[in-house]
Parts: sequence; structure tokens; C-alpha cells
Amino acid sequence: MGFFEKLRTSIRKIRIKLIAYGIILLVVAVIGLAPFTVSFQNGILAQEAGEDFWETFFTQMFRNIQQPFTCLGECFSNYLPAFLSALKWYVIIFGIFAFVGILKALPKHEFEDIENGSSDWSENGEQYTVLNKNKGIILAEKNRLPVDKRGNVNVLVVRRFWCW
Repeated sequence: MGFFEKLRTSIRKIRIKLIAYGIILLVVAVIGLAPFTVSFQNGILAQEAGEDFWETFFTQMFRNIQQPFTCLGECFSNYLPAFLSALKWYVIIFGIFAFVGILKALPKHEFEDIENGSSDWSENGEQYTVLNKNKGIILAEKNRLPVDKRGNVNVLVVRRFWCW
């Protein structure tokens, strides 16, 4: 299994989580990043006017969080370069977290999620060359291990253990 097949498998495995991650990215960008950008830019303007940056920033931030869509409109009309710069870094950081999540979901080996033992080990009555369907030690509904068979008749019984 090549790296790109493993990558495709891991993305398919966490597809729903990635969609939810993208929705969270958009919601936080609108609700958090737009008010932050507007407050930060207003704080810079206040600092240039001789006022305290942090006081203006926090006062604006608490007011702007209550009006995220107004701030988003103000970002697009007045502070578009600053908003796009903040959005770029925000998406890069979220992308790093998503990449780490995809890497953690990579299959550890090529046999992951493949059934190791199967009851469908034979087709069209092949098992009756070894097994008997009428008499012997019961293995399954229609499969019995004959006791008069020559050779090895050792039986390993594997049973599902239920605990709840």
C-alpha cells in the first residue's frame, strides 16, 4: 500500500470529521476573527490618536463579539487587507491541525481494517473434501469435522466472548 493510498484511506476514514472541522473553521472566522480584526485595527487607530491600545481593543472586542456580521461587513469595507492577512494565518494554523489529524488517522499497516479470519473460506462445497456435513464434531451449522478421518483431527474452538 503506497503513501497516497494510505492518505486516501485516512481521509475517507475521517471525512465527516474534516467536514465538521471546515464548518467550525468558517463559524469561528465569522464569529471570532472578524471582531478580532476590527477591534485590533480600531486599537491601532486609537493608539495613533494617543489613547491606550489595550483598553480600546478590549472595549471594542466585547462589543464586536455581539455583532459578528456587522464586523464582517466592516472588515470587507474598511479592513480587507488586515482581515485577509489574519484569515491567512488562521487557515494555516487550522490546516496544520487538520494535517496532524490526517497523519494520525493513517493506517499503521496494510492489513488494517481487513478481516483476518472469515467464515467464507470456501465456496460451492469445497469444505466437504475436508469436512463432513452429516456426522462428526460440530464446527458450524452445516460443517462437521469427521472423527474417522486419517491425519490430524485436532480441533481449535474459537468462540466469541460477550461481556456486558
